[in-house]
Order: sequence, then structure tokens, then C-alpha cells
Amino acid sequence: MLDARSQHLLKTLIERYVSDGQPVGSRALSRHSGLDLSPATVRNVMADLEEMGFIASPHTSAGRVPTAKGYRFFVDSLMVAKPLEQVEIRRLAGELNAERPQQLASAAAGMLSQLTHFAGLVMTPRRREAAFRHLEFLRLAERRVLLILVTSEGDVQNRILHTDQPYTQSQLVEAANFFNQHYAGQPFATIRARIADELRALSGDIAHLMTAAVDAGEGALAQGESLVVTGERNLLDTADFASNMQRLRGLFDLFDQKTSILHLLDVAQRAQGVRIYIGGESGLAPLDDCSVVTAPYEANGQVIGTLGVIGPTRMAYERVVPIVDVTAKLLSNAISQALAED
Repeated sequence: MLDARSQHLLKTLIERYVSDGQPVGSRALSRHSGLDLSPATVRNVMADLEEMGFIASPHTSAGRVPTAKGYRFFVDSLMVAKPLEQVEIRRLAGELNAERPQQLASAAAGMLSQLTHFAGLVMTPRRREAAFRHLEFLRLAERRVLLILVTSEGDVQNRILHTDQPYTQSQLVEAANFFNQHYAGQPFATIRARIADELRALSGDIAHLMTAAVDAGEGALAQGESLVVTGERNLLDTADFASNMQRLRGLFDLFDQKTSILHLLDVAQRAQGVRIYIGGESGLAPLDDCSVVTAPYEANGQVIGTLGVIGPTRMAYERVVPIVDVTAKLLSNAISQALAED
């Protein structure tokens, strides 16, 4: 148990670190805490917090940063949520248009991504095979290509292709343009039947890439419960990840495989309200430096899926938690309304 002074200083330290992204020293903490404490007293409290595992000292700084344990104590005991304004809630409700029920999941994922600047997730119930609207290829490494698929319903799927040879970005653009021009609007089963003859018009190198894309795309759209992920590229701009490409590759691999995230969201679906996984609590190694904030959503009172965000552990939980909670409620209302109108 932490006394009131230690709790206040821990809360202040976390809020400063989330805001500035820099380790917090005793003088800064003394200045921002609002308590009449000397830097020496603050240093003693920080030493106690560090010994108990709530904060840690990076090797390159005399300041302290929160640990996963510190964040956990913060969200469980110290956090004061910042509810969204009613005018903002009404605006968001208008973006989830019940007249287009097939696009509600994508709209909700996009909303989460836009509001938090992290990756937005929506796990949807089983659905029929979706048709293909648009795709992109993005070069990740010499023999790794990110395939970004947009279905006719607006769902976004990602797969990482491990290629036998390197491709330039211009080659990837050429292949994507060919795909989009000839096959947009068709399911991959149909594309597979046509592709053998038509690919003879392309070089053999590009043909191999396109065949791999068909295999990956068909697998992405044939799964049962599906995962809509939007805003992964936001993580490229997050200071906590931008300097560590290995960590980013692990995250994109996780988004690509989807099975592990689906399992995590399936577990979260059984929870009441918002659930927060901090660092290793998710049980997924690529998320050791991330937090996942989830909430279940309903159709006519029955839970049918889960949504949430993935971002760094250094996130403004007091803001993200209400966003996830409100989005789940708005999606539930929109789906129930759409079903009533069918």
C-alpha cells in the first residue's frame, strides 16, 4: 500500500511522463506536484517507489519513468477519466451511419484510430467471404512486403508476404495497379480462376508476387471472426516506437497474423466494460511495450464482438478509456438500429 503522498507523486510523475515523454527528475516532480516538498524529500519517495517496482531509472537519465506495475496501479487506483463532451458524442454517433451496416466496423475502427492516434481494432462476428475492392503493397524489408487489403465492405486486412526475391517499391506499385485495374470488386476465388492466363502478360517476378497476394488475400478473407485494423501507420509516428524498427516489425507481424489478437479480443469480450492490458499482461511478446484497451459491443443486448486500440504503454489512459467505452456504446446502438430497420 502507498500512502497518500506517494500516490500523489506517482500520479504526477506518470502524468508528466505521458505528457512530455521524458524521464521525470525530482526537481521537476517537486515543482509540478503542488506539494510543499523539497527535492530531497521527493528523491526519497522516488527511491521507495523504485524499490517497490512502480518506477524505474533509464540508464541515460537521472529521471524516472513508470513501469508496467506503475501504470497498472495508476489505472486501477489513481486515474481520473476525462469523459467526452456530449457535443463530441453526438458528432461521433453521426459518423456511425446505420444505413451502411456493413461498414460500421470499419467506421468504428477508423474512429478509434483518429481519436487516439493509435491502431484501432474491431473484432467482427462471422461473415461471408468479402469481395476485394483495393490493395496496396508496401516494402518493409528486402524480402518482406506488407499487403494491405480493402474489402468491398470497407474492412481493412493486412498480411506480410515473405518473398523469394527483393522487390523495389516501383515494382510493388506496378503490381498493385495491375491488381486494382483488373480485379477490383471480385472475390479472390474468382480472381484465382482468372489469374493464371492473365498473369502471363506480366514478368515472371511480378507474377510470383501476385500469386502470393492471392494466397494471402484469400486466407485473410476466409476466416471466421475477422479483425478490422485501422491506423497501424500511426505507430510509425509514435516516438516510443519510431526508433525501434525491430519492435515495429514484431507489431506488424502480429497485425498480419491476427490469430493472437483475435484470441486476446475474444477473452476481453467476456469482460464487463473496458479492460486494459498493460505490457506483458496481454501474454503476447510483441505487445510487451504496448497497452491494449478494449470493450465489448452488443447487438440488441447480446455481446457480439470487441473493439479497442493498441498503443504504447505511455498513453493518456484517462482520455483513451472513455473513447473506447463511448465508441463501443455507439457501435452497439448503430448495429441494433440497423438490425431493427432490416
